[in-house]
Amino acid sequence: MAERYSSFRSGSTAWLLQRITAAFLVVVLAFHFFNLHFVTHAADIEFAGSQARMQNVGYFVTMVLFLVTATFHGVNGIYNALVNQGIEGNAKRAAQVVLGVAGLLLVVQGIRVAIALAGF
Repeated sequence: MAERYSSFRSGSTAWLLQRITAAFLVVVLAFHFFNLHFVTHAADIEFAGSQARMQNVGYFVTMVLFLVTATFHGVNGIYNALVNQGIEGNAKRAAQVVLGVAGLLLVVQGIRVAIALAGF
């Protein structure tokens, strides 16, 4: 029988955060799809409507949390996939730095857009 290998140690912080962010993303994605694909149909979505939604503090906070959570989940998942494939040494450190910087830039730019949309 094939051995199961994972860079996640069961019970570690990274392992726990990956599962928590996955659960959060399932709930927020369901909210997103329901709100923006069933309540408001895609053809009816306009910039002004996006601005109006972002001016609601609850919606704004939810979308910023969605951004941060999705970024962490994705970056952490990519990094651990690379580790599972055997990346080591300098290449592993380079992956940490590149993914960390890319994730940080994505979050900063996403928050800047959210603030601009909300008119703060």
